[in-house]
Amino acid sequence: MPSCIGAVILPLSGLLLSLPAGADVKARSCSEVRQAYGAKGFSLADTPYQEIAGEHLRICPQEYTCCTTEMEDKLSQQSKLEFENLVEETSHFVRTTFVSRHKKFDEFFRELLENAEKSLNDMFVRTYGMLYMQNSEVFQDLFTELKRYYTGGNVNLEEMLNDFWARLLERMFQLINPQYHFSEDYLECVSKYTDQLKPFGDVPRKLKIQVTRAFIAARTFVQGLTVGREVANRVSKVSPTPGCIRALMKMLYCPYCRGLPSVRPCNNYCLNVMKGCLANQADLDTEWNLFIDAMLLVAERLEGPFNIESVMDPIDVKISEAIMNMQENSIQVSAKVFQGCGQPKPAPALRSARSAPENFNTRFRPYNPEERPTTAAGTSLDRLVTDIKEKLKLSKKVWSALPYTICKDDSVTAGTSNEEECWNGHSKARYLPEIMNDGLTNQINNPEVDVDITRPDTFIRQQIMALRVMTNKLKNAYNGNDVNFQDTSDESSGSGSGSGCMDDVCPTEFEFVTTEAPAADPDRREEDSAAAQLGHSLLSWSLVCLALALQRLCR
Repeated sequence: MPSCIGAVILPLSGLLLSLPAGADVKARSCSEVRQAYGAKGFSLADTPYQEIAGEHLRICPQEYTCCTTEMEDKLSQQSKLEFENLVEETSHFVRTTFVSRHKKFDEFFRELLENAEKSLNDMFVRTYGMLYMQNSEVFQDLFTELKRYYTGGNVNLEEMLNDFWARLLERMFQLINPQYHFSEDYLECVSKYTDQLKPFGDVPRKLKIQVTRAFIAARTFVQGLTVGREVANRVSKVSPTPGCIRALMKMLYCPYCRGLPSVRPCNNYCLNVMKGCLANQADLDTEWNLFIDAMLLVAERLEGPFNIESVMDPIDVKISEAIMNMQENSIQVSAKVFQGCGQPKPAPALRSARSAPENFNTRFRPYNPEERPTTAAGTSLDRLVTDIKEKLKLSKKVWSALPYTICKDDSVTAGTSNEEECWNGHSKARYLPEIMNDGLTNQINNPEVDVDITRPDTFIRQQIMALRVMTNKLKNAYNGNDVNFQDTSDESSGSGSGSGCMDDVCPTEFEFVTTEAPAADPDRREEDSAAAQLGHSLLSWSLVCLALALQRLCR
């Protein structure tokens, strides 16, 4: 009898022991996972109602699971898409900053040039009438070349401006000497004396300095905005590696497979995954920050001594001053030209009876600096540049900050205040591994992402090089030099756009330690240069002719 009792008791105890297991299986249904999975737009046809054995899983823990192989594949692809969207959305600010500010600056600059040309045309038509209209192509060509330079054309600003004044001298010389006939060869000889005679006073020299450094800075600045825009657009479109995709799936959707679809990743866990996936982007940060600093320094120049608006607004008045100066010195200029180029032939009787037109003596109204053109950008250059500077400062360190920005999103992680009730990659518990530092080389021991630190991303390296090249151009623009026309064989020769920039205005050293550009004193520079010019003008006419002959041979 006891043996019978024992035989009955053993099966009963086995049944009692199996009940909790049966009850546990019933409690761990996949209904919550099915609901969350369906909300993602996936079909529920192959989704289990209760947990199944997980030996088939390739990424998530191979324990009892609510995921089939098909579900794991679809969720893996979903994690990749969500990551790409997160990076693009997170970098949206920096991309729109460069797109919108490039548009505003370009719009402002183009209309500034158009307004300056229109202002000059209107003033000269009123003042000179037909005389100007017959020679207007000289001024039109000036603005055409300035626009071509700004849009990236291969224009040497100094040579172009020298050519403008030489052509203007030829036209003016004929107008103030209508009693003579001048051949093409004679007029070419006249133009050679532009620098020596200074028929237009000191206006050409001053205007050349102002125009070259302002246009170099403005063109380089807008090129910088273009490069920043292109780099930001390219880098924001990421292509995650297979190791990154596995880590993303494990972080974002393995909670689904474990029956915990509402549990979000731990913040530090997210940071390690993102630092591994965005390691190459973080390496862009150093060069990006140098680029932003260079942009800010050139912006300071645009607000100060290289202000394109203060150069272009009164350019009509400055050119008119030059013309008046030649009128007042026409007798001395003509005498020196006749001495150097020979006595010209008299013009036909009808023409020689005419004297210099009376309306050539008309003086212009004083320039009012408050009269600024209305631009499509709706602001002055100072306000526009100030706005761009503020936005540029906010874009510093944007690429190394991407993991932190993404993991700060409440829709991505459980946040820093919920470190116990979050997904750590295996279960709902605290995440213990330390956070990796930024950049590719620091991911060698990343516990979440398999990163090959020996193979930097070629595409990112191309962007780093593009930034480096642009930073060098900005450095030259800050110093008043045009990188396209620098004469490295003889830096003191002054042959190259922007070479009129003196050391006290354009320092030779370019420092990135601060975003504040040093103050400049253009007046002192002009005084120094004027003193040098005075000494030059004391040369005898024979020495001038000799210098011209040598100069022609050198050219």
